[in-house]
Amino acid sequence: MKRTFEPPPICLIVLSFVFLDGCSQAPAYDIMGSLFPAWLVCIAVGGLLSLIVRMILGRRHVNLLFPLLAYPCLAIVITFSVWLILY
Repeated sequence: MKRTFEPPPICLIVLSFVFLDGCSQAPAYDIMGSLFPAWLVCIAVGGLLSLIVRMILGRRHVNLLFPLLAYPCLAIVITFSVWLILY
């Protein structure tokens, strides 16, 4: 006789909460009556902060080896950090 494994009902309940967590409404900001997704706001903040960092480094005469690679990567890191901090 072959035995099959049946998880206890509490495991099914906990797993259903884990999988249904993504079914909530997406985070959005209401800007002048129009809803913008939160990831778009995070990208804008990341771009602006990376420009500010570029200006600060330029005033201090810091030359980067690969600026075409460094600044987009900096914008991405800042964007993801803003997303993780706020959401």
